[in-house]
Amino acid sequence: MSNKEEINKIGWNLENSYSTLPKTFFAPIQPNPVQSPKLIILNESLAESLGLNPSGLKSEEGIAAFAGNQFPEGAASLAQAYAGHQFGHFARLGDGRALLIGEQITPQGNRVDIQLKGSGRTPYSRGGDGRAALGPMLREYIISEAMHALGIPTTRSLAVVTTGESVIRETELSGAIVTRVAASHLRVGTFEYAAQFGTFDDLKALADYAIKRHYPEVEENEDRYLNLFKELIKRQASLIAKWQLVGFIHGVMNTDNMTISGETIDYGPCAFMDTYDTATVFSSIDVQGRYAFGNQPSIGGWNLARFAESILPLLHEDQEKAVEIAQEAISDFGKLFYINWFSGMRAKLGFFNGEDEDESLIEDLLQLMNKHRADYTNTFRALTFDKTEELKLFSVPEFMKWHEKWQTRLSRQAESKADSKELMKKNNPAVIPRNHRVEDALKAAVENDDYSVMEKLLNVLSDPYAHTPEQDKYTDLPPESDRPYRTFCGT
Repeated sequence: MSNKEEINKIGWNLENSYSTLPKTFFAPIQPNPVQSPKLIILNESLAESLGLNPSGLKSEEGIAAFAGNQFPEGAASLAQAYAGHQFGHFARLGDGRALLIGEQITPQGNRVDIQLKGSGRTPYSRGGDGRAALGPMLREYIISEAMHALGIPTTRSLAVVTTGESVIRETELSGAIVTRVAASHLRVGTFEYAAQFGTFDDLKALADYAIKRHYPEVEENEDRYLNLFKELIKRQASLIAKWQLVGFIHGVMNTDNMTISGETIDYGPCAFMDTYDTATVFSSIDVQGRYAFGNQPSIGGWNLARFAESILPLLHEDQEKAVEIAQEAISDFGKLFYINWFSGMRAKLGFFNGEDEDESLIEDLLQLMNKHRADYTNTFRALTFDKTEELKLFSVPEFMKWHEKWQTRLSRQAESKADSKELMKKNNPAVIPRNHRVEDALKAAVENDDYSVMEKLLNVLSDPYAHTPEQDKYTDLPPESDRPYRTFCGT
């Protein structure tokens, strides 16, 4: 069988709509071959949903595509240009170690980006080597798949390959490439780039493309650019509320890491909170706590304000009027976030309807959790199964009073207690990717070439609301440590 036939057998069905945008938005990329690529993990269920043949992807040709050694038929590989506010400071950026090989058209007719991360230098590398280490690429695979299973919009990971080459960071590490699947890689930072470095026509072309790809329902609307903004506000309000409800901390909410599609993207210094504390920060570079857990909603609004600034010329020809229009739209973000979050918190406590005291019940519980350093996930899990003896918090007199109020509140519902428990099971995960569990999996893989720990973890995380006995040991808290847990950007 020829190479071409083998590639076609894989099921690639690539188009390249992004390359129809003005040339300022991308740079064509030639292959950056690696020495001896090896497939480490393949997401077979994701592959099949994309119309790809897992057996074909495991072939020499499939692995060559994942490594960037040989592009599939129909590919038009490119690196995307964008800008962004990083920790509040504007910078000109772009895909410095990633390339888009094309957009796979799935059997359902959906269009998704196929991107290689860690694939080598691009015109936007800014002095970097364009490569990535195995640990961070596996970390993205684990966390992004866990987020998907939790029901949170996210980019996903199709495969990880090692390159057979080393990357030099503080030490010599094994090189790797992750294949990322996304609704698109359009970012708030893409619009900032257009506004700062492009023409009005460039900005308009980008906005029209974003609408056609992600918000076609507003395409014929006279105020389509304002409606693009409003729809983006809705999606980001919903997304960040979902983060807060499971204790997820992104860690680097720069504007170049906020997608127009409303998906979570770029799993660098991200982590999940154990002890409930709104000031929780894991990222080693977030020394001021800008992106702390409790700040994520306000940062989401800040990022959206930067998007609004970028599209002002599209909102109205008069700048003052454009600003007024943008401010009115963005004023809804805080309200929409709270509605999403409050609804989710009610479900976590088994409430089918709303009552005036719900807000104070929720806030009182969170304050008790913070005061007594209770684990966020396990507290809601214990409430779900009436296992109040499992946590120290539940012996505190203040909590006992709260618990009595909660039970009284539940008794006023038309739905039964059993119904409430089922609602709570669906909204309180049994497991999250605990930081120590993720580190154990990465250590076994990177240091010992043992992927069994990661495979077991992925299996447990694949259905976090199952509440099976097999998940129990993955609810254990990390060993006590004198040093706080720290995460690092995967460069």
